Amino acid sequence: MVKSVLSVSHQGLRDWIIQRVSAIAMAVYSIFLICYVVSTPDLSFAEWHGLFSQVWMKVATVVVVICLLYHAWIGMWTIYTDYVKPWVVRCVLNVLTFFLLFACFFWALMILWSV
Repeated sequence: MVKSVLSVSHQGLRDWIIQRVSAIAMAVYSIFLICYVVSTPDLSFAEWHGLFSQVWMKVATVVVVICLLYHAWIGMWTIYTDYVKPWVVRCVLNVLTFFLLFACFFWALMILWSV
């Protein structure tokens, strides 16, 4: 049976793989941005806007935002499970974290697609 990563029951190997793949995606994206900034000595708003106006960059950024959110969700779920013992408090923290990450996703979309 396949379970969603957002469910209460987590599978260790799947979560581990998701965190590693998301970390690699974020690292590649970060290296690309660092190389872009270093290779463009007089970086202006127009060049930065031009980079993020391209559809491939918007898609790459959305993919990295999703990776970041999955990475954060799994990390926070693990921390809550390990260190927060009262079940009710842990559930409340999980729900708050989920809604915060959900809001961050839509905020990132609004910022990115308004360029």
